[in-house]
Amino acid sequence: MKKLIRGILHFRETKRAALAPTFAKLALGQKPDALFIACSDSRMAVNVFASSDPGDLFVLRNIGNLIPPFGHPGGTSSATAVDYAVDTLSVRDIIVCGHSNCGAIAALCQGRDSLPDSPLKTWLGIAAHNEPAGCDPAEASRRNVLLQIEHLRGYPSVQRAIAARGLRLHGMWFDIGRLDVLYYEESARKWTVLDGADGERILASLVN
Repeated sequence: MKKLIRGILHFRETKRAALAPTFAKLALGQKPDALFIACSDSRMAVNVFASSDPGDLFVLRNIGNLIPPFGHPGGTSSATAVDYAVDTLSVRDIIVCGHSNCGAIAALCQGRDSLPDSPLKTWLGIAAHNEPAGCDPAEASRRNVLLQIEHLRGYPSVQRAIAARGLRLHGMWFDIGRLDVLYYEESARKWTVLDGADGERILASLVN
């Protein structure tokens, strides 16, 4: 807590004045480009690895970056965030971003049935629940990203926005140790590191 308060004081003393005009505009409303769905893990610092600015992203974070299937009894909060981002904010893109060393996926690979009855065990049922015990957590995490994208495709708001205005769904995966971000190329069914050459190629493939 002391570190947090010191950080607030440092921000006030060194950055507040320069950012005041930006936040004055944001106080009037938000128009984010994308809904970014990520894990609650403290290492998932999208503002760092994506160089995003305040107002760029509408962020939904939870354990395991999960999106319950539409109508799931435990998915009201996430469903509300999705519908608000799509219907009210009219985001152009939705990104589901997993990451390496994910505790939720590691627990899944240890065997969900071996977990004690708890909210975590119930919640992990939304993840890649067909993963066998002993699975590779990194591969399982990337498969989980794709499963959550499929769940999103079942949301009426998402279906309407795809049909009416070309809403796009994307999968990303953050390798914490390597500081690499991987992008899922659906047409090729492969994960690609967003580096200079491939990053520019993927950028060129996206229609504005």
